[in-house]
Amino acid sequence: MTNHNENFETTLITASTRGDYEAKTGAVNVPIYLSSTFDQEHFDSFGPFDYSRSGNPTRQALENTIAELEHGTRGFAFSSGIAAIASALLTLNAGDHIVITSEVYGGTYRFVTKVLPKYNITHTFADFSNLNEVEAAIQDNTKVLYAETPANPLLGITDLSGVIALAKKHQLKTFVDNTFMTPLYQKPLDLGADVILHSATKFLGGHSDIIAGLAVTKDEEIGNDIYFMQNSMGAILGAQDSFSLIQGIKTLNARLTLESASAEKIAHFLEKSDYVTAVHYPGLTSHPGHTTHFKQATSAGAVLSFELPSKEFTKVFVENVQIPIFAVSLGGVESILSYPVTMSHAAIPKEERDKRGITEGLLRLSVGLENVDDLIQDFEQAFAKAVEATAVK
Repeated sequence: MTNHNENFETTLITASTRGDYEAKTGAVNVPIYLSSTFDQEHFDSFGPFDYSRSGNPTRQALENTIAELEHGTRGFAFSSGIAAIASALLTLNAGDHIVITSEVYGGTYRFVTKVLPKYNITHTFADFSNLNEVEAAIQDNTKVLYAETPANPLLGITDLSGVIALAKKHQLKTFVDNTFMTPLYQKPLDLGADVILHSATKFLGGHSDIIAGLAVTKDEEIGNDIYFMQNSMGAILGAQDSFSLIQGIKTLNARLTLESASAEKIAHFLEKSDYVTAVHYPGLTSHPGHTTHFKQATSAGAVLSFELPSKEFTKVFVENVQIPIFAVSLGGVESILSYPVTMSHAAIPKEERDKRGITEGLLRLSVGLENVDDLIQDFEQAFAKAVEATAVK
């Protein structure tokens, strides 16, 4: 039973065992229902579960949890973040149009530019930090404004209240990718958004051990539409991974609080470095979206990006850091350094990356749980190696 007086940190722990799981067994963890099908007691009426593509008790506990955490009506768990995004966008019809932020995850860009056109769903990219540009991009057949804030990889900030007001003015839906902030730090549904999307592989999972996506809806109608796509396409999250994600969510506050504090310290260190040409982190007052971000979020989070003088310098730096892993993805307990040009945003053509400021010297850092002073010392020695190898002064 929901306790509406409990704090969010408590809800992270308690939400998954609401319902009859704990009441029947006393288990502190949701059971893993590794069953593809369910015996029906009656010939002409089925129970709540019949086939695990359509619904599974472990997955339902997860879906109920994320809906509660995001203050939504319904939650949905998918086999990946892009599966959640795709399923939400495929609730649109042929002939519809979306306006989407220019700064967006590469997989979302690929889906919007390469897949949706096959279904005659068109798009316009716009700078979502400029509400006039967003409104100018709206057409008679526009149905959705799609935001990602903070955005990947330059941490651009969308004024959610402003975009949502535009959507309501033009009778549109607002979809928001909330991966970087999670409901711990930002709740777009409370501001009036209609659909929240997560790559739960990242901070919600938190341990680099599963691939998962989540969607949360504000009302039943769009929830029914997304459920129809989930059930029709079958890109559901399995019971074992649903259980793992529930466990990850329970530790979200402890992990992300420490990671975010470390990220802020690293951002200030990088901002003072002679070898860094730019730092992108909403926790810095120099970030153009700093004020807007803290009107709608309670922390700057654990992801930042920074630019180095050249591709050569960047290569030597990456090959000499010892603590962060160099890999695709983010949000794990280990610090993860990535190169957007060939990783998260490789699907975007070079000329489009250049327009978006994704340079060959850009690195994205997801800060983990290592000692922050160790990370800074590691960066200092890698900078020294890069300077020595490239003669940068």
